Amino acid sequence: MLDRIKACLPSLAPAEQRVALLLLSDARAFASLPVTELAARAHVSKPTVIRFCRSVGYDGLSDFKLKLAGNVSEGVPFIHRSVDADDKTADVMVKVIDNTVAAFLKYRNDASSALIEKAALALVAACNQGRRIEFFGVGNSGIVAQDAQHKFFRLGVHAIAYSDGHMQVMSASLLRPGDCVVIISNSGRTRDLLDAEGIARKNGATTIVITASGSPLASAGHIHLAADHPEGYDRYSPMVSRLLHLMVIDILATTVALRIGGDKVQPLLKEMKNNLRSKRYA
Repeated sequence: MLDRIKACLPSLAPAEQRVALLLLSDARAFASLPVTELAARAHVSKPTVIRFCRSVGYDGLSDFKLKLAGNVSEGVPFIHRSVDADDKTADVMVKVIDNTVAAFLKYRNDASSALIEKAALALVAACNQGRRIEFFGVGNSGIVAQDAQHKFFRLGVHAIAYSDGHMQVMSASLLRPGDCVVIISNSGRTRDLLDAEGIARKNGATTIVITASGSPLASAGHIHLAADHPEGYDRYSPMVSRLLHLMVIDILATTVALRIGGDKVQPLLKEMKNNLRSKRYA
């Protein structure tokens, strides 16, 4: 990212060049400073800082700083390094947390908001029409599917989650046009999930797949929400992909809640909270 900005320096206006040079001198500080401080350090106006961000291909300062923060975080020590047997606890904390944060920031930079909106609208349509909404996953992805069911159930959206391959195939056989199934898989190569997706699609249901780019499942689904994080197979590899999938589900659930309407969702959440609170022991 910095190399690309350095290459376009000659084409920038003189004031924008001062912003670029400030960035190149300390990218980490640039990502964390407010626009007022950035403008003061570069000896330019605040609108010039924003024009610089747009000149190098970004929507504005916020968009630029988010993507810059992702690139900076991916370059800090410990990122993408496995935990060693002689690491101290403090080292383990830094490595595991920084690897997770880097994966989230990478997703933020790469994700397609248009596809997330398309998936959310498909789920909202199924909900409004009283159609079936189901979540499929196996292993760790099965845990994500269960979490998805809970999140959507809290919105008043009746959903079912299956983590057993036989149940997924049987349930997919019952799906029809207007129904919606979300299939979660890190590798995108699980045979049962591929079979279930094919049956659901053949029966006319909308299939949303949360999986790795370039996988068989990614190619098969109607809507592919790419979640790319290859897991290592060493002894200490943290399970970041499951956290990434959970975050994608959070984004979907939040978007669906907004599309359904807060005036409908808020009373439901309040009633659930009150009923649960009344069941607790003093």
